[in-house]
Amino acid sequence: MYVCICNRYRYNDLRHLAVGGTRSAEEAYSVLGNGPQCGRCLQFPQALMHEVGASPEAKSATA
Repeated sequence: MYVCICNRYRYNDLRHLAVGGTRSAEEAYSVLGNGPQCGRCLQFPQALMHEVGASPEAKSATA
């Protein structure tokens, strides 16, 4: 599923970065190559970063 239409970023792209330790939508977008364009999508990726960052899976991946 696309999360950011402007940059064509998918849920799995962002989730992979979150599991790897990325903690903000802006940081994830920068790693993927482009910052946010219109900004409409930022709420969902930020929630995803927070949710995945708090999970045991993410903590073991960054340890």
